[in-house]
Amino acid sequence: MATILAIESSCDETSAAICKDGKILSNIIATQAVHQKYGGVVPELASRAHQQNIIPVVQEAVAAAKISKKDIDGVAFTRGPGLLGSLLVGTSFAKAFALANSLPLIEVNHMQAHVLAHFIDDPKPSFPFLCLTVSGGHTQIVLVKNYFDMEIVGETNDDAAGEAFDKTAKILGLPYPGGPLIDKYAREGNPHAFAFPEPQITGLDFSFSGLKTSILYFVRDRQKEDPAFLEKNMADICASVQYRIITILLNKLRKAARQYRISDVAIAGGVSANSGLRTMLQEAAEKNGWQVFIPAFQYCTDNAGMIAIAGYYKYLNHDFVDQDVAPMARMNF
Repeated sequence: MATILAIESSCDETSAAICKDGKILSNIIATQAVHQKYGGVVPELASRAHQQNIIPVVQEAVAAAKISKKDIDGVAFTRGPGLLGSLLVGTSFAKAFALANSLPLIEVNHMQAHVLAHFIDDPKPSFPFLCLTVSGGHTQIVLVKNYFDMEIVGETNDDAAGEAFDKTAKILGLPYPGGPLIDKYAREGNPHAFAFPEPQITGLDFSFSGLKTSILYFVRDRQKEDPAFLEKNMADICASVQYRIITILLNKLRKAARQYRISDVAIAGGVSANSGLRTMLQEAAEKNGWQVFIPAFQYCTDNAGMIAIAGYYKYLNHDFVDQDVAPMARMNF
């Protein structure tokens, strides 16, 4: 029996959640609209917004869960990876709350938490399983052996898939954040209207930098021929770009499933909210005999619910840290 308060502040969303005995009672997220006019996250502005949001978000999470501070048994927080200034706000609050209430402190790896988000709701995958973890900063294929034993068997050599979506949106003149807008336009377009290259990377690793460059040159050249090219073809361009990014991801995932002889396959991270990825993953599952696991939308993007479930399992394992713990911008599994 354990009730965990969880704090997530790795990037530009301040989030707090309450988990009781493995069940998420509340998951509150405060977004930061201040970054939209800059076309991307500004680290200094993000950390300042976290300072403003952290106390109201925690208070709302506790109230929504219908508990009191006295009911909390442990405090989990994102130690990394992420923006150092943002992490510092969440880490400092978690340490202070734990110290003031004589509670154990639980550090959580942000990327491991994305994987463990699959254990919030039913159905849950069985060990071992593969998880394709895709976000704006990471693209990984993770072999998940148990709650605490995960191995990265494939990852990007350069840019993440989420970054490829966002940078493509910028090339197309779409506002930030552009990934969801590409998904929206793609639903109305033809994914085979334009062909974009697939990087020839051996093994299970990924590369997206070359694809971004090819998209940039494609748009530049077509606009020279017709200045209204983007306006006329936005849906087809978005559908074609999205199709290529997703096929790159799924081709590697398919290869990993064969190599490790695993049929339980999951996706996680912000890009797992992409409707095209979800649809094509289900199609791949039917062809390959996979059992697919996809988190609820609220647990795909950065959120404290996933930190809470990871912290809960760590609490049961008595995996605590001291007050001298510091945030880490880069953090290995």
